[in-house]
Amino acid sequence: MKQKPKLWTKDFVMVSASNFLLFISFYMLMVTLAVYSIEKFSASQSQAGLASSIFVIGAVLVRPIAGKTIEKIGKRKLLLFGLILFLVMMLFYFPVNNLALLLLIRFIHGFAFGISTTATGTIVADLIPPERRGEGMGYFATSTNLAMAIGPFLGLYISQNFEYDMIFISTTVFSVVALVATLFLRVPKLAFVPDESEAERGFRLSDYFEKSTIGIGILVAIIGFSYSSILSFFTAYAAEINLVDAASFFFVMYAVFLLISRPFTGQMFDRLGENAVIYPSILLFGIGMFTLSQASIGITLLLAGAIIGVGIGTFQSSAQTVAINEAPRHRIGLATSTYFVFFDTGIGVGPFLLGFILPLIGFRGLYASMAAIILICLFVYYVVHGKKASARKKARGL
Repeated sequence: MKQKPKLWTKDFVMVSASNFLLFISFYMLMVTLAVYSIEKFSASQSQAGLASSIFVIGAVLVRPIAGKTIEKIGKRKLLLFGLILFLVMMLFYFPVNNLALLLLIRFIHGFAFGISTTATGTIVADLIPPERRGEGMGYFATSTNLAMAIGPFLGLYISQNFEYDMIFISTTVFSVVALVATLFLRVPKLAFVPDESEAERGFRLSDYFEKSTIGIGILVAIIGFSYSSILSFFTAYAAEINLVDAASFFFVMYAVFLLISRPFTGQMFDRLGENAVIYPSILLFGIGMFTLSQASIGITLLLAGAIIGVGIGTFQSSAQTVAINEAPRHRIGLATSTYFVFFDTGIGVGPFLLGFILPLIGFRGLYASMAAIILICLFVYYVVHGKKASARKKARGL
């Protein structure tokens, strides 16, 4: 029996750890900065929302530039630059004394985050053996998924039990550890082949976005938009239905069941193809969101957390693997940045738009509506990629 190429190398673990620490910092700050702005600077609700979301705007704007230049500059150099900038901006949170300065810091911090996470996503694609890419990207994406679960929990816990500076201290420590880990990272070197016609042809969107990623990116944006309803309104929903105690374990269930499912779903992707994993993951996410909308006792809320964790966690890693597999080798950096531009946009725009809808339909109506949108994504996936993937599989069978 042929031995599988090694996946769990030192470098794979290092880049996954750095990615986890970046994302946990992002989510810790995302769920606490709005309240911090109101309490410290007497910000309005809209200003507080901007203090939270302007970080995402910075990340979205810089990702296409990072994706375009990563091969030219070098993946490790770009990651180190992003991490150093990320750490420096973390230090600026401590002396900030007005809202305008906080917004500027958040915007530049988002730049650093966008640069760093584009680099980690591109580097890991080079480190994973191609025949284990589904499995490897699944494990790498777990670093993001766990941060999505642990970050909000940790941020809310610290803000409720300590001074806000403790959040900044924690995220600064995470930034230092991520930077130190990267200093020991070795990245495979690929020869950079410059496009000689680039200077002559001037500006083109294809220089900043990977065309093959746009289809799956549209789907990812819709899924991100739906998930933002949990990030933004879950705590208020839990309070309304008197399940605050159970809600504190929602993200624990999310993380535990995601981890349990990860070894199976990644191998299924490599063995059976993306459709065998992505269709069920979208369906599970929709079912989980509908279960959340109907929760009236703690066990139902926790069941929703488990189903949503498996659903969106599996979908994210699988969709990112599809984006990388569809792109030419020298444009994997652009594919990674394009993927995250769509996902970040969905996450960033969601709270703003859903805030207008929420007063009209209430929390239960909101989550039931999100479930319907997610189930429609089964058809969207079929159109943007599923049909093509199925045809390829049949062709190989012939």
